[in-house]
Amino acid sequence: MILTDSLLLHYKRCQRRAFLDLYGNPQAKDQVQDFVLKLQQESRSFQEVCLADLNYQKVQYPYGDLDQGFAATLELMQQGVTHIVDGVLQGSHSSGAALVAYPQVLVRQAGDSRWGEWYYVPMNIKLGKRPKAEYQVVISYHGHLLTQIQGRVPDRAWLMLRGRGHGQGVSPYSVDLPKWLPVTQQIIDECIQVLSQDKAPELFISRQRCGLCPWYRSCYAQAQTEEHLSLLAGVTPNRYQQLQAVGLTTKEAIAQTKIADLEPIMGRSIATTLIHQAQAIVTNQAILQRLPQQPLPVSEIELYFDIEAEPELNLDYLLGVLVVDKATQTQEFHAFLAETPEQEAQIWQQFLALVQSYPRSPIYHFSDYELETVTRLAHAYGITGGSLGELRSRFIDLHTLVTSTVILPVEGYSLKQVAKWIGFSWRDPNTTGADCVCLYDRWLLTGDRALLEQVRRYNEDDCLATHRLKDWLEDFWQISTQPST
Repeated sequence: MILTDSLLLHYKRCQRRAFLDLYGNPQAKDQVQDFVLKLQQESRSFQEVCLADLNYQKVQYPYGDLDQGFAATLELMQQGVTHIVDGVLQGSHSSGAALVAYPQVLVRQAGDSRWGEWYYVPMNIKLGKRPKAEYQVVISYHGHLLTQIQGRVPDRAWLMLRGRGHGQGVSPYSVDLPKWLPVTQQIIDECIQVLSQDKAPELFISRQRCGLCPWYRSCYAQAQTEEHLSLLAGVTPNRYQQLQAVGLTTKEAIAQTKIADLEPIMGRSIATTLIHQAQAIVTNQAILQRLPQQPLPVSEIELYFDIEAEPELNLDYLLGVLVVDKATQTQEFHAFLAETPEQEAQIWQQFLALVQSYPRSPIYHFSDYELETVTRLAHAYGITGGSLGELRSRFIDLHTLVTSTVILPVEGYSLKQVAKWIGFSWRDPNTTGADCVCLYDRWLLTGDRALLEQVRRYNEDDCLATHRLKDWLEDFWQISTQPST
């Protein structure tokens, strides 16, 4: 077995992903998503930025020839090159597994080693803004191999991360290798043990972590076939283990469990929610948790708001507003679209003009991103026609209202899943928010207006779905409070 740093990274994120990468049928993998390709390109661009001011030598070797790559890396280390880029490190494990890593940069430091009066520490360039645990494990793996190779433990490693704010460049983070090396050694041992077994680790579907994985559709299809509990909203890996420990292995069993029996394990609130969630799935019926603390405002005109953004550009390029006139039973969609990043201030003023022309109308949205964005844009470009506080007070987050008042028979409480259950359909059902990021980037490169139209249509459908959800919620609350006959 050859354990690479990428395999170890995937193991740290998901044991099953690493196993499938090693032994899975490649034909079962999904095609690489456009959004993943975009992230890969951004990562390469960020790496170029980080390397721009360094005096470095790049390791040259025939593609795929790891032995020559390792030999070329050793030669540059022996020469004492200040920065070595795209090197290859090799080592061994007590199990007989071969260890291979590809540190992005090796940085020379003053100090004794087998080379003489210098040694090397690893530096990796990551697109993220936080020093995630998996980043630190991988760079500690590089440190582990460097220890074997140069006869000295590196005292530190460097992660070059993106700055927290737009345009803030590179943020270096020092990794404490003496702290992380023992942890990483244990993870290496466990990884090799898991990958040496004949059976893949149990799957666990996590939308946030699994969505970009090339094995997602394969795992999800298996989870559906098995009716795996990870498809039950609210079941985290820890809660899954707790349920397994008390013999609750199906949603039907959970649905029949008494709250008092599950309460000692995970608390009354979580126990109640999980049991009701299972009951909703089993019966395919919505369950009222509680009525909202305040009724929704009564207004002849209601506004429904949704945003499309390009995170890499720190740009909110589409502010979509659906104006619903209940008196005339008409609705009109307004797409304030920045065709260039420089037009963000302009569409903000257009948005303000529209919403301030209906000063008493509530503004419905789904998730807290819209309110956060309005605050950011107001601070960046100012606000007219009232104060920011007055504007913010009109916002009503339907996601919060849904999750606090009702249990739905859905796998998750995204707008797509919730609206689909109440009968709403998107005109482009396979398009996602991540796809829209890629479509906008392609628009900036090509000028193809059909790309903008696809994004606009998706945003309009999000607003229409939010409108449908608000009406459904009001009807459900009213029906649920009527006395049964």
